Amino acid sequence: MGDLSIDTTDIPGLLVLHLPLHGDNRGWFKENWQREKMTSLGLPDFGPVQNNMSHNSQAGVTRGMHAEPWDKLVSVANGRILGAWVDLRDGDSFGAVVTVEMGPETAVFVPQGVANGYQALEDDTTYTYLVNDHWSAEAKKSYTFVNLADPALGIEWPISLEQAELSEADRHHPPLSEVTPFRKPRTVVLGSNGQLGKALRQLLPDAEFTTRETLDLSIPASLDAFDWNGVGTIINAAAYTAVDAAEDPANRTTVWAANVSGVAHLARIAASQRAVLVHVSSDYVFDGTNPLHTEDESFSPLGIYGITKAAADEIVAAYPRHYLLRTSWVVGEGGNFVDTMANLARRGISPQVVCDQHGRLTFTGDLAAAIVHLVDTNSPYGTYNVSNEGPTQTWFDIANDIFTLLGAEGTVTPTSAAEWGKGKNLAPRPTHSTLDLSRIEATGFVPATAADRLREHLGVAK
Repeated sequence: MGDLSIDTTDIPGLLVLHLPLHGDNRGWFKENWQREKMTSLGLPDFGPVQNNMSHNSQAGVTRGMHAEPWDKLVSVANGRILGAWVDLRDGDSFGAVVTVEMGPETAVFVPQGVANGYQALEDDTTYTYLVNDHWSAEAKKSYTFVNLADPALGIEWPISLEQAELSEADRHHPPLSEVTPFRKPRTVVLGSNGQLGKALRQLLPDAEFTTRETLDLSIPASLDAFDWNGVGTIINAAAYTAVDAAEDPANRTTVWAANVSGVAHLARIAASQRAVLVHVSSDYVFDGTNPLHTEDESFSPLGIYGITKAAADEIVAAYPRHYLLRTSWVVGEGGNFVDTMANLARRGISPQVVCDQHGRLTFTGDLAAAIVHLVDTNSPYGTYNVSNEGPTQTWFDIANDIFTLLGAEGTVTPTSAAEWGKGKNLAPRPTHSTLDLSRIEATGFVPATAADRLREHLGVAK
């Protein structure tokens, strides 16, 4: 048999795996679950915790249709089945049906909320499945059922249901027209009033956006009091980001509580819900010695803010189901360098701007889009650098571009970071902040250029 391959289906997230069978005179061998190979081909890293087997003594045994609050990888150890799936999740695909005839050479990944059923086509058929949560009586209360004989589904069972062996419960499940759709996993965003939070609102209209009044990372009781039931994705767009104030000894406890202890608490909550944790990091975890930073560079923070962000990165990376997005020089709706320079340009003021710090702008619309892309495409978990594309620039270069685009009367004068910092209590900053984007781009996400986004932000036509 050929190589492992995975096909998509008409039900979003339902995947059909074609498994190589290695046979000889003794029988056959297969890798029924191989995390590295399967996730590299697009299977979610769903973290199975239990393996179940169902033996069917005779052809015609038919089971289903049950939508459960966990993901499954179903396959056949012996015999053959007709597998059937109905999307019972709330949304446009509600009621979609997929059927696949399966033997040992096939497996199907079934996301939570998709009803699962099958019919044994041979005697002594053994059906097996991995799940990523343990069964409990409490969990069963959130099952959703649909009747496998409902004509609205149009499932053509090879052995008529009149001749099939069914349980009484399966005979009396409701038709599709009476099913209450399975509630989609909730997405919760922390830090919704920040620049990134505001950009995420545009892309995730159904998410729950929280402010510090609702969820305060620095207060454990605030996190514990929140209802996390049914949460599938947690996006942490909150942090203590006052880089210079973080150096004040009076603020260090607060900085650590928000940027480290709070993130550790959030990771524990994500683990308890099997939720995906999305966390945003910073170029400040590096000292800026290298002109280009990869995701695998060792941490070397210069100041308190960078130290706390590096500590949080270590915590998040230890949780398997995470996306950690490292970014730099963020620009969005709110106070930022670009808006400050544009304001000066429009007022005819000529500023001095640092010319020996190097990096690329990151517009929050693109950072938010990168988050949505990674989650929606089930990209491999891990750390991804994200900024806008284009050449490395200095703050002076960017300020000069802004003045030119706006046709400002003033001029921008270059100065060194050392000169600019004289007499000011500034945190140390990396000299080089440019991030290598090859890993995120390999997933199919290519950010717009910083130059194009700068024009858009300033409202200047090409």
